[in-house]
Amino acid sequence: MAKITKRTKKRSHVDASGVAHIKATFNNVMVTITDIYGNTISWSSAGKNGFKGSRKNTPFAAQVSAQAAAKEAYDLGLRRVEVFVKGPGSGREAAIRSLNTAGLVVSSIKDITPIPHNGCRPPKKRRV
Repeated sequence: MAKITKRTKKRSHVDASGVAHIKATFNNVMVTITDIYGNTISWSSAGKNGFKGSRKNTPFAAQVSAQAAAKEAYDLGLRRVEVFVKGPGSGREAAIRSLNTAGLVVSSIKDITPIPHNGCRPPKKRRV
């Protein structure tokens, strides 16, 4: 018989400040909003919001994803975020802008994209 796992109940109230992690890859955009200790408050991605295929890496998909995550965090009491952006995707600026329009105050923006010091060989150029 399958073991029943107990789900943790969502907290009804969080601190006023937190961190928004935006990961914008070539294929998708993921937005995770955490408290200052790293515990996840809300998350969203382009795929979670109904975008499929090549529409997932558009700025509009990033905007919708960031708005969904920000609205959920705002309802739980979050008001101020620090933004960490990672990746080369096209929806970076749109996601940051929509966090601001959703009611969260953006206190700082940091780019934490990992840069190789001549590490792995990059993928070959596409021939279309």
